[in-house]
Amino acid sequence: MSHSSSLVGRTLTQLRGVYYGWWVVAAVFVTMATTAGIGFYNLSVLLGAFSEERFDVSEVSGATATFFLASGFAGMAVGRLIEIYDARYVVAISGALGALVFAFVGSITEVWQLYFFYALFGVLYAGCALVPATTLVARWFARRRAVALSMASTGLSIGGIVFAPLSAWIIQTQGLEIAGHWLAIMFFVGVVPAALFVMRPSPQSMGLRIDGDPPLADGEQDGPPDGVPMAVAIRSRFFIGVTAAYVFAMMAQVGALSHQFRLVTVREDAALAAIAVSVLAASSIVGRLLGGFALSRLPIRTFTLAFMAMQAVGLTAFAFAEGVVALMASSVLFGVTVGNILMLQPLLLGEAFGLRDYGRIFALSQMFGTVGVAAGPALVGVVYDLAGGYSPAYLAVAAASVVALTIFAVSGAVRQPAPLTD
Repeated sequence: MSHSSSLVGRTLTQLRGVYYGWWVVAAVFVTMATTAGIGFYNLSVLLGAFSEERFDVSEVSGATATFFLASGFAGMAVGRLIEIYDARYVVAISGALGALVFAFVGSITEVWQLYFFYALFGVLYAGCALVPATTLVARWFARRRAVALSMASTGLSIGGIVFAPLSAWIIQTQGLEIAGHWLAIMFFVGVVPAALFVMRPSPQSMGLRIDGDPPLADGEQDGPPDGVPMAVAIRSRFFIGVTAAYVFAMMAQVGALSHQFRLVTVREDAALAAIAVSVLAASSIVGRLLGGFALSRLPIRTFTLAFMAMQAVGLTAFAFAEGVVALMASSVLFGVTVGNILMLQPLLLGEAFGLRDYGRIFALSQMFGTVGVAAGPALVGVVYDLAGGYSPAYLAVAAASVVALTIFAVSGAVRQPAPLTD
């Protein structure tokens, strides 16, 4: 296996004019599409099947939050592992074990087994999803990091568009037990080969320089990555501000996303709701790609403030949207912000604190962010029940976006001075 993966790496490297970092981006795109489509977006599909076939809705309602919390805490360990070991092996092992766990999803017959599955899969998902993916892209790119990350993270949206409907169809036609086997195979194929055969831990591991820069005149390699030690970074005003802001930003985003289909169904019908979800996903892809190129020309702080404000506007538009045109326009406006806000968090932390301890710094920030991710859908549901409609519920998450914007606005400058010593 080691010889085969080395051969593939050498072959890709020899393709004239192509910096190997772009092959890493392609591999990350594939793994993110797979993990997001079969993992993240598929969670609600699985819960729907379990609630129809085996359990009451009230019994399974906390399973998704269990997944998010487990993956958030596990991300801290993953951040440390990819500093010590080759990241491709961490991703490949996590993907293989995640596929194995998925193969048994059809055997779940007790509520405790369902929660155990969501927790265990959440831990393994963390090992092959955002933390290793963004860390790898950050290691391979500096000047074009935003463009590279926008391309790689587009896999998240593609995964939701391709795998979630496919998973729903397989479960509906084959049942949970057989569907679990097929989804396990798809998860393995989408993660393990791309990790083993294409991913590489850093440019230095292949005798290259970041961004594909020409070799140094004396033939030496670049030194170890610079940056701020984690102990210093996590006490900084900027880290605390970004992390707190993203708790509220992701609470608003995921809460709104989880209820979009039902909101449009209530105000129009299910057919239009399906179209609205697709329009939002497509807008997310286009917005993220355009955002990646725009970031090479605009200050990242200004860009982030603009998109947090735009998210608040988009959610306010959803609160009052009635009719086809208004609902589609709201889907486009909110969709453009979805991909960019998710992409900006690793970019902000990478630019502020460098690559030295990036994996663990991002993992810790994301761990706190999962609190918002887990709470968002519940917040929208509770406000909907108490206030009697989606208008106040979406105004609540719009307010959460304003809170995120305010916190980020007072978090200080992005670029932090790198200390000379630990």
